[in-house]
Amino acid sequence: MRTAFDVSPLFRSSVGFDRVLSALEATSRAQPIDPGPAYDILKSSEDAYRITMAVAGFAEDDLTLIQERNTLVVSGRMPTESEDTGQYLHRGIVGRAFQHRFELADHVKVAAAALKHGLLTIELKRELPDEMKPHRIAITTDRARPTVEAKPSAAEKLAA
Repeated sequence: MRTAFDVSPLFRSSVGFDRVLSALEATSRAQPIDPGPAYDILKSSEDAYRITMAVAGFAEDDLTLIQERNTLVVSGRMPTESEDTGQYLHRGIVGRAFQHRFELADHVKVAAAALKHGLLTIELKRELPDEMKPHRIAITTDRARPTVEAKPSAAEKLAA
């Protein structure tokens, strides 16, 4: 049984973690069992991930992948026309429409997607902007310290 975790005290004492806390809060809500296709999520390297979904019976045109901000939506819809004219005695291959949402971390983008042998493979890559990557800061001596010119404030300009 899942227990609810109240993250509201964390909202009062943290700044800039809204998405993380909202995601934690969302996972604590009861979710219905997803009838969609089975899938695996693999972390293939430090900044690369792979989602593999079993979508037997779906063609490329039946599948849709949409990335909007930090959400990847994978949906599938089989054509309504059926070539089968007989009566099913057992129907184990379910061809119903599905939609699955994956919450992506910041800066994670879909790099590629491929459908082969009934498996949809989605390659994801985290691409940090250059300004967010670690960088070395030069240390200067007192003699070589760069000077910063002070710009006069608006009050100083009015007084002059």
